[in-house]
Amino acid sequence: MAIKEGVKTKSNSEKNSIAKFFREIKAEVKRITWPSKDDTKKALIAVGVVVLIYIVLVGGLDYIFSSLFKLIFNLK
Repeated sequence: MAIKEGVKTKSNSEKNSIAKFFREIKAEVKRITWPSKDDTKKALIAVGVVVLIYIVLVGGLDYIFSSLFKLIFNLK
């Protein structure tokens, strides 16, 4: 039989790689620079305004086109 020298068992290498993975995640999370509360509020307001404009635009176009198709094809 062949002698298994220097071969790591699967369970040891998996445990080490999983532990290393979580240590690296912890290190990366520490490097994150989170936005301030004011920056977050400003971004939230900006997103809300853009979403409302988009809703009004798409809703208006939908109403116009549906009325136009009803008029053209006399579906009323």
